[in-house]
Amino acid sequence: MFHRRDFLALALAFAAGTVGLPLTYDHQAVAATLRGAKTGRRAGAEEVSTVRQLTEMFRTADERLGGGYGLSTVSSYLADAVVPMLQATFPSEEVRRSAYGAAAELATLVGWKCHDLGREGAAQRFYLLGYQLACESDPAGHGAWMMRALTHQALDLHQTAHCVELAEAALSRAQGKVDRKTEALLLVTAARAYGASGQSKNAAGALLAAEDAMLADDEGVPSYAGASGPVAATVASHTGKTLTGMEDHRAAERHYRAALQDRVPSMYQRVRGLTLANLAKSVASQHRHEEAVILWSECLDLMDGVASDRNKRELKTVRSTMAVYSTRGIPGAPELAQRVTELASA
Repeated sequence: MFHRRDFLALALAFAAGTVGLPLTYDHQAVAATLRGAKTGRRAGAEEVSTVRQLTEMFRTADERLGGGYGLSTVSSYLADAVVPMLQATFPSEEVRRSAYGAAAELATLVGWKCHDLGREGAAQRFYLLGYQLACESDPAGHGAWMMRALTHQALDLHQTAHCVELAEAALSRAQGKVDRKTEALLLVTAARAYGASGQSKNAAGALLAAEDAMLADDEGVPSYAGASGPVAATVASHTGKTLTGMEDHRAAERHYRAALQDRVPSMYQRVRGLTLANLAKSVASQHRHEEAVILWSECLDLMDGVASDRNKRELKTVRSTMAVYSTRGIPGAPELAQRVTELASA
């Protein structure tokens, strides 16, 4: 399935045709192969719990310091400790499923870190690995979540082929088998896919359904869904992105502001910075340029010290915008341009 020597080979180009792989994936055939590849050692719930604890630690560091922080350490842990664990004998089917679920979350984190660094081929491969592992744990809920991850990556890269089909399949697989808040996260993904494919009416319907599902009085979400942060903030952020794609900048602004409320800087430094960048662009699109400069300045405060290719791309956007703003005499633009230059060269 995955060996450490394969890691560098994973740095391949993103393959648009591979996005739809989960739609034809034969879970039962792979499951039979995995069950036959057992070693003599045993693994228990404590070992699985350790994997989850370390994954959460790695995830917290990633959010504060960026995908470039600790990537080799996390990927080595996945290859050298976690994947071999899956070939052990477990005391029960419950523990076995939990082990595969924990491994899937770690593989997803590695994929996310690669995506944050712009290593899209590697990210896609780790997401696909995460999908395979998730299917051994919870093919309905966790499997659908991994289909969501692949959809979001493709949307971020503007590779929309299969996105609607994949998002719809994830929803169909999970509905009635996951809590309503997790369903809300899948619905807002579908909304983004519809919006990106020009299906505005379907996008609007999915956004309304996501808001309704988010308001459900569920006690909590599974750990794989909770990894994206507060559900309300995630739904609001992706709603904003959907509306931005549909050029409804005023509505997008409202949702980006809502997304910031639960994303405190101490825990969500990178994502808060990127949300501020999206908010600044939505404000600028409404010709409130001085306010946009202030928002971009706040954004830069959070990007300092974060190793993220996505941050670098935002800095390029700010630099080019400030060049235009400076010639137009927008207050604060020259100073912000200087800050961008200093931050980009650090």
